[in-house]
Amino acid sequence: MASKLSPLLLRTAARTASSSASTSSVCRAAQRVVAATTRAFSASASRRSDTLMVHRNTPDNNPTLPFKFTETNEKIIAEILKRYPPQYKKAAVMPLLDLGQRQHGFTSISVMNEVARILEMPPMRVYEVASFYTMYNRNPVGKFHVQVCTTTPCQLGGCGSDKIVEAVKEHLGVHHGGETTADGLFTFLEVECLGACVNAPMVQINDDYYEDLTPESVKQLLTALKEGVQTGDSSKVPKPGPMSGRDTCENSAGLTNLTSEPWGVETTRQDL
Repeated sequence: MASKLSPLLLRTAARTASSSASTSSVCRAAQRVVAATTRAFSASASRRSDTLMVHRNTPDNNPTLPFKFTETNEKIIAEILKRYPPQYKKAAVMPLLDLGQRQHGFTSISVMNEVARILEMPPMRVYEVASFYTMYNRNPVGKFHVQVCTTTPCQLGGCGSDKIVEAVKEHLGVHHGGETTADGLFTFLEVECLGACVNAPMVQINDDYYEDLTPESVKQLLTALKEGVQTGDSSKVPKPGPMSGRDTCENSAGLTNLTSEPWGVETTRQDL
């Protein structure tokens, strides 16, 4: 009986093997077709960085360095906390981090830990906030934090933000974003939209906006800031706002609408 079944079993095994090989070939061919027709969402090269997410202990930024708010800032914190119900005081994490940054110069790990202690929240929750928002500088910056907007309106407006970036780098002698000058006065950074698109190109230095820039005017601004520190006289530093002479965001060509008395119903509704 076994001798009669052997040829049948051999033929069945051969057909199964042939079918499996054929199926594998089809699968491999389909994978090649899919790979050839699949397109990535982004074709740009990825630039990996742990700057925004990872803390590394340094001599000037580690948990062993003590930090306490000043007596004046403690009074400000008390006023801030009054805005929130006691059970939701952790909602004050952002203004307290900002206050700590203004006192300490940057949002160090010790500042974050002190904010976590005051608000009685896990330190990790504070780290998450500080690492998400780029307004918190988790590394030391210069006396003047120069943030040049390089989004589309600033690239297209006026002379274009690319020329402003080139002028800043050339004048300060820096080569990349996040670099601080040797004298510790300036830290340069390229940032996303700062909301002053109508006065593009523009730059934010600390809390002030300087707009309608040209390569010449931004160099004059940086020179005035440096001289103000060296001489102790900041009277020559231009006031924040447009550096083209116009007032706020008014049309640089002058008033073009609302040049006469507004119409009333006697004009718009003569049927009344």
